[in-house]
Amino acid sequence: MKDMKAHLEKLRLEAEECELISKLATNATKKELFAKLAAHHRALADEVERAISSSPIG
Repeated sequence: MKDMKAHLEKLRLEAEECELISKLATNATKKELFAKLAAHHRALADEVERAISSSPIG
């Protein structure tokens, strides 16, 4: 369970970093790419969070 929680935290941090890069990017293509990456990392984090909360151990 500790591994899943650590992975969840890592995904959330990566989402925040991607969002920041997206906001700072001057190139429209990079801005869009990093916004999509941030959304993807958030979706993955949500999945991990659901798995943790539905786990009998969690």
